[in-house]
Amino acid sequence: MVNQPITAACAWQRNDLTDEDLLLPMSDAALGEMDALVQHLRRLQGPIEALQPKDFAMPATTEVMAQVRDRVENGVGFAILDRLLVDRWGETASTAIAWLLTGYLGSVVEQSFDGTRLYEVKDTGKPLGHGVRRSVTNLAQEFHTDGGWLQRTPRTVNLTCLRPAQSGGSSRVVSLVHAHNVLQRSRPDLLARLYRPFWWDRQAEHGPDEPACSRHPVFARDAGSLIARYYDDYCRKGHELMDDPLDDEGCAALDALAAVLNAPENWIEFRLERGQIEYANNQLLAHTRTAFEDKVPLGKGRHLLRLWGRYGSSIELEDGGAASH
Repeated sequence: MVNQPITAACAWQRNDLTDEDLLLPMSDAALGEMDALVQHLRRLQGPIEALQPKDFAMPATTEVMAQVRDRVENGVGFAILDRLLVDRWGETASTAIAWLLTGYLGSVVEQSFDGTRLYEVKDTGKPLGHGVRRSVTNLAQEFHTDGGWLQRTPRTVNLTCLRPAQSGGSSRVVSLVHAHNVLQRSRPDLLARLYRPFWWDRQAEHGPDEPACSRHPVFARDAGSLIARYYDDYCRKGHELMDDPLDDEGCAALDALAAVLNAPENWIEFRLERGQIEYANNQLLAHTRTAFEDKVPLGKGRHLLRLWGRYGSSIELEDGGAASH
C-alpha cells in the first residue's frame, strides 16, 4: 500500500480548482499549423490511423501538447483543450487532427478485441446488456476508469466533442487520489481490501475460449506511485459471472469508495462544447457523464470520439508491459 497521504496536485477536491486549472486555450500559432495541415490532409490518401506527429513539423502544436501532458501527469490530472475548428474543418478532418494530437501523448491503443482504436461515443439505440457499454447509449454512467479489466489500463482517455447533446450529457471528473487519502484516514482497513484483487467483467472483449473475467485490485503501487482502476459495476458483475460471491469486506470497501467519489464536494462537472478535447489521466482520475437527450434522428445527436493513450510503442488491447496484480 501507499501508506502516506498523497499531497500532489492530482489529490484535489472541487473547491481546489480554478477555471485556469481546467481550460487550456489553443494558441493561435498552433491553430495556424493545424489549419495548414487540414488542407494537406484533404489531399492525402490512406487511413487516419497512419498519421503520426513525427511526420509533420508543428512546433507550436508540440508546445501546446507538452502543456497538456504536463497537466495530465504533473498537475490536476486532466485538461480541456479549447478548441478544434470543427465548423471550419469539418468532422472528418477534425477527427484526423484529434487522432494526431493524441499521438503526442504516446501510442493510440486498441479499445476492443476487434482492434478498434478510434471509438465513437454516441447513442446507437442498443439496449444496455453484457457486451453493450453505456458509452453507446444515452444513459447516465457511474464514476469509472476505462479498461479496468485489462492487464494494463490506458494511461490517458481523450474525448473530442464533435457534437454536444441537445440536453444533458455533462461530464464529471473526480480524483481517485483524494479518495485514497480519505479512506487512508477514515477506513484504512477497507482501503487495504481495495489493494487486494476483485473479479472484473471483461465486457466480452476476449476470445471465445478465454475467461469472462480478470482479477485486479482497485489500487496498486507502480514504481512507488499510486495507480488506480475503478468500476464498481464491473467488479460486482465479475464476481457474479465467476460464481464467486463478493466478500463482505469487499462490498463494504466498494461502498465506502463510492460514497467518497459521489460526494458533491469532491467532483467537478462541465459540458464539453463542439471542438473541445478532454484529456484525463485514467490511472488517477475517474470520470462519468449524465444522461442526455437528442430530439434528432439516431446518429445525428451527441457525438464524441474516444481515444486511449499509453506511453511506449505497444498498441495491443491486452498489453503485457505491466505485471498483473
